This record gives sequence, structure tokens and C-alpha cells, in this order.
Amino acid sequence: MSVDWLTEALFSTADALGTDYLVLKSVLAVVLVCSMCGMLGSMVVGNRMAFFSDTMAHCAFAGVALGYLSVLLSGGDRALATWVVPLAMVAVGIAVGAGMVYVRDNTGLAHDTVIGVFFALAIGFGAMLYQVLSVRFGFNPESFFFGSLALMPDEDLFFLLVLAAAVTPVFAWRYNQLVFDSFNPTLARTRGLSLTLNNYLFIILLALVVNLSLKAVGALLINAMLVVPGAAAANLSRNLRQMFWLTFAFCLGSGLFGFAVRNSIEIRVGGGEPILFGPSGVIVVTTVCVFFGTMVLGAVWNRFAPVLGFAPLPLRGVRHVHDASCSDDHGLGQCP
Repeated sequence: MSVDWLTEALFSTADALGTDYLVLKSVLAVVLVCSMCGMLGSMVVGNRMAFFSDTMAHCAFAGVALGYLSVLLSGGDRALATWVVPLAMVAVGIAVGAGMVYVRDNTGLAHDTVIGVFFALAIGFGAMLYQVLSVRFGFNPESFFFGSLALMPDEDLFFLLVLAAAVTPVFAWRYNQLVFDSFNPTLARTRGLSLTLNNYLFIILLALVVNLSLKAVGALLINAMLVVPGAAAANLSRNLRQMFWLTFAFCLGSGLFGFAVRNSIEIRVGGGEPILFGPSGVIVVTTVCVFFGTMVLGAVWNRFAPVLGFAPLPLRGVRHVHDASCSDDHGLGQCP
């Protein structure tokens, strides 16, 4: 399947806007990735799934290995691998996410223990085939871990476009039920909502976003995009709806601002060629700066709001006690 039409459309749009093709493609990838991470990030933070999403990102290594192995066994070439590998990554991501929930529910092990087992399996499987991947397909682990906005193939950008068009309406359709299940699973069950269906649906959405965003921001950084903006939003939000929109705004705003900063700042060492920062790293550092900024802003607000007649932000220092009843209610192993 060719995406030459997308390449031509990007070149035409770049010429019309008076910008470079690679810059336009990078900005579009940032908007797509940050928008989808912004949609899911509030639930990742609210459901305490930071370790869960990080494991799914690293488990993509097994998906890469399985995809290339399938192409190798079928006698395919790199053109076939361009389409097979992302599909294998998504399939492995969904299987790993569902497998972690299933094993936890049927063994009674702590959720972090189950995550560690699947993490080891995925990394071990990928490392087992690393030699074959590097020799036969020129697989570069640096691009997997750190991503490349400008150098990502147009096929991967096409996957992101299709993913955004599919995830957005599905998430909007089930958002209220997903939030309800997270906030009060027991009450949601009495209202006839299927906790199992919503849990597995969220896992599928998370696996799709994580695995298809790796070429843009990398495995080491995708988890930061899912967690840090949501954590920043939690510092300022009073309810889940505010947290959702603040997470979306922080994620998208940090992505665009970080990319702009990366293109405008360079370092020259000894008068030689300028050294540019990695765009994904700049974006993530920007989100972390936003997080600490919201901490300061929240503290200042709570200090002066009562004096000015405004309500303070909710107290965030109360620790939640994880008990047996909470564990039974939450299929993902989290407590809101």
C-alpha cells in the first residue's frame, strides 16, 4: 500500500505555507501524538497506571522483533516490514496488556510483580533476536528508544492519522463510562456498566497509542507524555473533567512549544557546527517544567485564594490506602 498521496500533500502544503517539508511533518506528528496522549493521560494518572503504560512501551521491543521475524520467515523485504512491524507491535501490545490483567486476576500476585514478569519476557524476546534484526534489517535501537520526528517514514505518519481518526470517536463515546469505572467501580457495577469491557477497551486504546507513537517520540519518552501532563493537571484541577482538559492542553502546548524551542536554540562548541537538541527530549523536559510550574502555581493559589475570597485547590497530600476491597474492584490493579 502506497502513501505517495500523503507525501505529495505534505509537500504541497509545505510550499503553500512557505515552510520545509520535514518541519511540517514533524509538527503534524507532534500534534497527533500529543493530542492522543493528552486524551489518555488523565486516566493513566488517575488510575495510577504509570508503570503499566511504561511496560507497554518497552514491550513494543518484542513486537518489533516478532514483526521482523515474520517478514524474515516469509521471505519479505523492508517494504513489507514497513507495514508488518507496526501491526505486530500493536498486536503484541494488546496481548501483553490483556495478559497482565488476566494473570493478575487468576494468580493473586501483586500487579507490579506481574508487570515485571511481562516486562522481562518482552525485553528478553527482543534481545534474543537483536542480532538478527541488526544484521538483516539494519535495526537501530536508538531510533526505537528515542524516536525521530523528522526521519520517521511517511507510512508511520499515515498510521498516526488513521489512529487519531479511530481513537478520538471511540474515546469520546466511552469516556463517561471509563471515568465512572475509575472513580467508583462498585457504583458503576450497580448501574449495569461492564467493568471488564471498559478495562480491556482502555488497554486496547493505550496499546494502540503507545505502539504507533514510538517512531515519533520513542519508547523511553512516550510514557512521559502520558504521565507528566496528567500529573501537572492534577496539581490544578478540582474534578476529573478539568483534569482531562488541562492534561490535553498541557500535553499539546508542551509539544508545540518544545518543538519550537528546539528549532530556535542551538549550541556551538569551539566555533564548529551547531549542536541541536533532540526534539523529543526537549518536549519531555518542557512538560516536566510545566509540572513544577503547576506545583508552584497551586501553592501560590492556595496561599492567597482565601484572602481574595476564592476557594483553594483540593488537598493533594492525602495518601490513599490500598486495601483488599479496592484491589477487587479494579481490574487494572489501580486505586483512584
